[in-house]
Amino acid sequence: MKIIKRSKNPKNKEVMDEQQQSMTKSEDCVSLDLSKKIEENYEKFQAFLKESSDAVFRKFKLGRSGINCALVYIDGLIDKNVVHDSILRPMMFEISHFEYEEDVIKPSDAYDLVLNHAVSVADIKETASLDEAMLYVMSGEAALMVDGFEKLIIVSARGWATRGISDPQTEGVIRGAKEGFTETLRTNTALLRRKCKDPNMVIKTIRLGRRSKTDVAYIYIKGITNPKLLEEVEERLIKIDIDQIISSGHLEQLIQDNRITPIPQLQATERPDKAIANLMEGRVIILVDNSPFALTIPTTFAQFFQSPEDYNERWVVASFIRSLRWIASFLAVFTPAVYIAVVTYHSGLIPTRLALSIAATRAGVPFPSIIEAVLMEITIELLRESGARLPKAIGQTIGIVGGLIIGDAAVNAGLTSPIMVIVVALTAIASFVIPTYSAAIGLRTMRFPLMVLAAFFGLYGVMLGFIIINIHLVSIKTFGMSFMTPQAPTIFHDLKDFVIRAPARKMVKRPVQSYPIDMIRMDME
Repeated sequence: MKIIKRSKNPKNKEVMDEQQQSMTKSEDCVSLDLSKKIEENYEKFQAFLKESSDAVFRKFKLGRSGINCALVYIDGLIDKNVVHDSILRPMMFEISHFEYEEDVIKPSDAYDLVLNHAVSVADIKETASLDEAMLYVMSGEAALMVDGFEKLIIVSARGWATRGISDPQTEGVIRGAKEGFTETLRTNTALLRRKCKDPNMVIKTIRLGRRSKTDVAYIYIKGITNPKLLEEVEERLIKIDIDQIISSGHLEQLIQDNRITPIPQLQATERPDKAIANLMEGRVIILVDNSPFALTIPTTFAQFFQSPEDYNERWVVASFIRSLRWIASFLAVFTPAVYIAVVTYHSGLIPTRLALSIAATRAGVPFPSIIEAVLMEITIELLRESGARLPKAIGQTIGIVGGLIIGDAAVNAGLTSPIMVIVVALTAIASFVIPTYSAAIGLRTMRFPLMVLAAFFGLYGVMLGFIIINIHLVSIKTFGMSFMTPQAPTIFHDLKDFVIRAPARKMVKRPVQSYPIDMIRMDME
């Protein structure tokens, strides 16, 4: 099934048919078959790229033999030093001082001479297809043509500007690695290779996007990853039929199971150490070129509360911190709803003095608690988003100062009560404790329907919302696995790395949830 569905509107279909016919006619004007004549091949490249100002066409002679050669590449995507020192200089000048004399170089030997002796680049490919050659050129390679041959030599000369390896921006740790993925696919795969030198770690690359031709790599460890999981991943990737893959987040939405849940079903990470840890547990990692985030397949809900720092600290400390994260998630989701329910319907459940204090602070507030809570929560979300979009130098300052000023002004103006400011601040702080940014956003969005249920049905509405959320999460499947494992269904073996993290010496076996082939990861005598 294709991702893009064609329109069933007859008028739109006619327009699409006309556009397709015009595109076919324009493509028919340029034959995709290569010719032995270099001029014809040169003109075919120009037919596609002559209107692009960054396309470079270079004609030259092979030494003093007079054999015509040509080079095509995209300026900005290649390393000009490689082109000058490893392609043009050897072919134009140094080849004349080779063991071949000027009158010995025959046209029939020119291609072999260039391929095996002249070009001093390690990565060289051959192609007999103009379409394939064009794809290589647009990917940062250089296409080399020799007169009299139907094949082209593709020389690896990639050298565009890249961002250096830096600290992960969304997953900072105190004790752990300080390097994160970048936007260059090959740099990211090299980071994984540095951390895992096992030759059984397989990196397969495919191109997705009819027009973007984006490189997508899926990585697994042969002998650990379940073949059925690998087949499912490959099948979903192959079925994608779309013009452009923008990023890993875009790809995530195309291959996920449930499309209506606010909770992500794949974990995104920009930490190579975290990706390797998931590979060692039998999962599959997906990297997308131009995106600094890796996707983990499959993912469970519990993984969003785990951090690489948990495994760098002693198990007692790690278990305490992880328990705090789970508590914080409940506070971030249910605190405003519980406040609304208690203030509106169940004030008798709280101590009398506290109830009188809350009533006194809300005496001058003109809005019911639901309106008050929604306004304050939306204000906090606006401050959070504005702080994230502003430059770092002023983003945090604006968020903190803006929150203090708006909160104090709202209380002084009688628009909200001090207890509501405390509730909203507690909710915001609790949401920051969750290590995974995308999961924290999903949980934050659940607050608003829960607040509406609390306003209409009180604590019964809160409990109803809690039940609905649990039913929804339990019903989610991610690549054939239950999203809520190991608690639903309960896998007692995997509970040792759930809320409480067992000592390292007890983590002998890999988690069962991803069904790895090799279950043993450590031998303890």
